[in-house]
Amino acid sequence: MDNNSPELDTVFLAFADSTRRAVLRQLGDGPASVSDLAKPFDMALPPFMKHIRTLENAGLITTEKVGRVRTCELNPEKYAAVEDWLKEQRQQWASRYRKLDQLLKQLEEKDK
Repeated sequence: MDNNSPELDTVFLAFADSTRRAVLRQLGDGPASVSDLAKPFDMALPPFMKHIRTLENAGLITTEKVGRVRTCELNPEKYAAVEDWLKEQRQQWASRYRKLDQLLKQLEEKDK
């Protein structure tokens, strides 16, 4: 994922809310209906559905409606893309720290 990707912005916006993070944690145990996911939260179903739509629009979950029951499930492919982006960031920062460490050692040796 590119740093300036609207897709990345959408994912991190979805991660930014504690309710949505809690829903994602619940879905880590497996698929669940929207009503089951909503039980721990003190909110009506329509505002809770906004959270579900945000997660779905970010591609972090998929939903399927059968009859009156909407079931949600994690989308592992999106998580892999986010994980790849985070891995890139860690590698860049590790490289920067190594270069800084080398520079500090060089400066230290000059001072001796």
